[in-house]
Amino acid sequence: MAKNIHNWFILVIYLVSSSTLNAQATEGQPVTDSVPSYQKTFNKAVALIDSAKYKEALPLLKKVIKENKQFYKAHTKMALIYLKQNENKEVEKEIKKSEGIMNSDFETQKIKAINYFVMNKYKESKVAIDTAVAIAKNEKLDDAELLYYRAQLMFKGKSYKTALETCEGALELNPKYIDVYLLKAEIRFAAKEYNYALKELNEAIKLMPAEKPEYKAYKLRAQCKFEMKDFKGAVSDWNIYIDALPGEEDALISRAAALININDNSKAIADLDEAIKINKKNPISYCYRGVAKGGNKSYTEGLKDLDEAIKLKFDYGAAYVNRAAIKMALKQKEEACKDLQKAESLGDSMAIKLIEQYCKKPN
Repeated sequence: MAKNIHNWFILVIYLVSSSTLNAQATEGQPVTDSVPSYQKTFNKAVALIDSAKYKEALPLLKKVIKENKQFYKAHTKMALIYLKQNENKEVEKEIKKSEGIMNSDFETQKIKAINYFVMNKYKESKVAIDTAVAIAKNEKLDDAELLYYRAQLMFKGKSYKTALETCEGALELNPKYIDVYLLKAEIRFAAKEYNYALKELNEAIKLMPAEKPEYKAYKLRAQCKFEMKDFKGAVSDWNIYIDALPGEEDALISRAAALININDNSKAIADLDEAIKINKKNPISYCYRGVAKGGNKSYTEGLKDLDEAIKLKFDYGAAYVNRAAIKMALKQKEEACKDLQKAESLGDSMAIKLIEQYCKKPN
């Protein structure tokens, strides 16, 4: 028994000594780096992409591919860079190369789907999104951006309920995803749920960094407020939007409409003057300016604008109604009623009410 213990003790000493000697021998030798150089270069490129330094990352990815032609991830990241730079044809080229090496990669399919979406190729985008979703389920991946674009497609297809549900899924993964709040607001606006749309927009605006606001949120909020008859609130939001992005015809016309509704006709005329400089062929601008001039009791000038609106669009029911209003103010009742009858024939619902009120002969 004592002999066995002795042998075991010697064996332990031997094992410890051997491991110590091996460790000492290794210390003097150079350590072999097991990470290939192309992987290191790729990692540097990814870090640059994450910092939005796309120009610096691109040559590194090309170097990776030169070293390892089968490294499909480099093609996928190049596709991502081209997507960020709106070079859609280049995205397609790199995706095709990546798929030629590895066909079932999640990121590749996601970038492919987004690229098709921004190119308005919605059917192709849906196929790629469905593929990405299937891979994500299999690999147990969660991706808020993929859900956002999936919701976008549903919105395009007018599947409002499922689009909103998908948005909620994206927000569970990323509660501060501003674009998702904006998409939810667009969906609610399209469904004429203006109170809900306003709530989403307020949340989006609250989350925006002060140094980098998303001005389309103010645009949509102005439109919501207008529909809810909060015309002062609409003007306020249009002011923010137009100050940041001047020279947009539709925005100027929309702010003018809100200004007319709060009887600020002179400012409305100024906006419409600017809109007409941008586009002399838009009948809406002339119609609204005619209304604003009528509101300022500049009836002759107002009639000229409404005549121009009808000249540009002969079936413009609202222009006939507004021209009738000015003619009534000028006590040209017969001419006004002719305009209202024309508007009625064009299906204008307001004209019907005004004919009943002003143009029906008493029994």
